Amino acid sequence: MAIAPLRPKGPHLNALRAFEAAARLGSFTAAAEELSVTPGAVTQHIKSLEEWAGAPLFRRHARGVALTPLAEELSPGFTRAFDQLGLAVQALRTKAAPGRVKVAALPSIAQLWLPPRLGRLRKAAPEISVSVVAMEAPPNLARELFDLTLFYKSGALDDGETEVSKDRIFPVCAPEIAARLTSLSDLNDETLLHDGAWADDWDMWLNAQPGTGSIGRAGIVHSLFSVALEEARHGGGVLIAHEALVAPLLASRELVRPFPAALELEARIVARFTPAFTRSPAYEPLRQTLFPGPL
Repeated sequence: MAIAPLRPKGPHLNALRAFEAAARLGSFTAAAEELSVTPGAVTQHIKSLEEWAGAPLFRRHARGVALTPLAEELSPGFTRAFDQLGLAVQALRTKAAPGRVKVAALPSIAQLWLPPRLGRLRKAAPEISVSVVAMEAPPNLARELFDLTLFYKSGALDDGETEVSKDRIFPVCAPEIAARLTSLSDLNDETLLHDGAWADDWDMWLNAQPGTGSIGRAGIVHSLFSVALEEARHGGGVLIAHEALVAPLLASRELVRPFPAALELEARIVARFTPAFTRSPAYEPLRQTLFPGPL
């Protein structure tokens, strides 16, 4: 009689995912956020993997967790494996639905920079459907199902990243406010509008101008740049604007620059495509419409 031996079982895939994410991010909580599960679920997955391996993978302490030497040695291999799996999943999704494009972008870019360009894309390539997710931080394109990301970034560009636009800042306001701003000192009589995400914009711009030490910096703070921009557009005060985000409003004269000085920052809008999407038939028409200049 044939004998069917019991085959040894490996660990659950979710346990391996939890281990890799926690090892890479150095935190069970951060791993839970990336995997869209609870920290308790990550803890249980790690515990089950440690029981299967018969060895500890993390040292728990008051400030969080640290890798054991065993986990430190092996975790890079798991990261490479899940990165490769992520690329394969991206390729499958792109091949199966080449006309569906998913974009992750900073909220201000998603709200202000993208819409007119997506309107042109719909006319130029109606077969392409683009969905946009507004996020405060760039997603991990090796793991998450996006084709393109658009965020401000400082420092050197990584592989696959391309500069889209410089970041220059300057004050903007409604024309009726600009009419009474004849010198920088007149700003003391106006409401300064601030965006919470770019809280230092007024300080940076004013510090770059001569003789502005006596100008007050306080004002009204909004949590979204688009909200602060609408307040400025409706005469609520003077805002430090980012050029790429306000170009249409300047062109229509809904907003004006009361002072000519601009300050160029190190950060710039950076685009990043997945390798799978650059081989998609949707890539070239999208690139040419959203980024008509050289990339």
